[in-house]
Amino acid sequence: MDVERQQGRLYQRLLFEPEEDLRHESDGNGGTEADRPEESQTSTAFDQARALTANLMEEVIDRDNLNRAYKRVKANKGAPGVDGMTVDELGNWIAQHKEELIASLADGSYQPQAVRGVEIPKPGGGMRQLGIPTVVDRLVQQAILQVLEPILDSTFSESSFGFRPGRGAHDALSQASRYVAEGRAIVVDLDLEKFFDRVNHDILMARLAHRVLDKRLLKIVRRFLQTGIMQQGVCVERHEGTPQGGPLSPLLSNLLLDDLDRELERRGHAFCRYADDCNIYVRSRIAGERVMHTLIGFLEGKLRLRVNREKSAVAYVGERKFLGHRLLAGGMLTIAPKSLERAKDRIRQLTNRSRGVSLERVVGELNSFLTGWVTYFRHAKAKSHLTELDQWIRRRVRCVRLKQRKRRYAIATFLTSLGVPAWRAWPLAWSGKGWWRMAGSPPAAESMSNAWFETIGLVNLVRRYAALQSQ
Repeated sequence: MDVERQQGRLYQRLLFEPEEDLRHESDGNGGTEADRPEESQTSTAFDQARALTANLMEEVIDRDNLNRAYKRVKANKGAPGVDGMTVDELGNWIAQHKEELIASLADGSYQPQAVRGVEIPKPGGGMRQLGIPTVVDRLVQQAILQVLEPILDSTFSESSFGFRPGRGAHDALSQASRYVAEGRAIVVDLDLEKFFDRVNHDILMARLAHRVLDKRLLKIVRRFLQTGIMQQGVCVERHEGTPQGGPLSPLLSNLLLDDLDRELERRGHAFCRYADDCNIYVRSRIAGERVMHTLIGFLEGKLRLRVNREKSAVAYVGERKFLGHRLLAGGMLTIAPKSLERAKDRIRQLTNRSRGVSLERVVGELNSFLTGWVTYFRHAKAKSHLTELDQWIRRRVRCVRLKQRKRRYAIATFLTSLGVPAWRAWPLAWSGKGWWRMAGSPPAAESMSNAWFETIGLVNLVRRYAALQSQ
């Protein structure tokens, strides 16, 4: 029996089966509808909704919920945590330990393991701290997320777009474009310094406890927040922060920053927030400076977050970037210069002439990156940028192909095989110029023409962009 069939059997037979004693009907207060106290029927709508969260752990450990969480963890794949268990080994572990796992969740005694600390470079410089939970902890977090997200997400602001079901970066950009088109050409661009590392646990848990009554679930969430990070064999305790890498972190970050959203709405501001990236759009620089001053006090005083004053600014929208784009007067979107530079850096890595990989692999990796990249920027006015980028990419690939031929005879033979006369191919092969200059020469451009790039299957950004525009 192959692996996929074994996994299918695990879904149906070996994973989480329902326990009869967990399938009782409850009003959320530990009793049935008939046993509900008379005074609860006169409580406010909020109190009534909150009362329904008193027994959320029963929903977390529900068989269907746990199986959905298992499938999601399997689909997301990901690296092992500190225990070394892989995603492929999770099913067998569940088959042996599911009763213990469910019991520990049901009584609130579940103890997460330390997360594996990993640092990755940030696009703008510096390092970003990631925390990779064990696959079992990822399963538990995902099961909790599936129960909490419908409850919490419905209360979040309409101007919050990051890590929310049915919302994304393009929705945020569309709303920002409308604000600018209405004449709000000044942006208050807030940058929260190491936001995920500085989340205050007490404040966050207070926000969660305000909406959720189940103390077992609250205890487990706090344990996830306080779990140490394993770095170079040493477990470092954490007293603040919710490291990126676990399924729960995005939801908890939105919960904390919902306070910021509500404060902005209370003041009547036009804003867009995507995770910790928040832009407020105003009509004058004076108004922007006033907003910046009051929001710094709010964030650092009430939420105990730190605003990076060097990266935050009040400026004309065209001088800042939002989600990789630049907004111009009238709300038009273009690609931010830094986004173009980051794309070029990635292309340089893929077309490095010293990689020693085949041309087919280079083209395949380029296509994978370029297709996703141009799809993300499909709503930006970018034809001129993409035309220049196409030309630059083709020259980079010509460099790769010429160096792969290495010797003069091989280069001349390659050029003549593509239709370049020998009297033009040989002088280039003998020229001794660098690969970049050779790739930009007329014989190289004629031999490795646009038609040749079509035969090797390289994505044409301009045509791909035009096709996306017509959809």
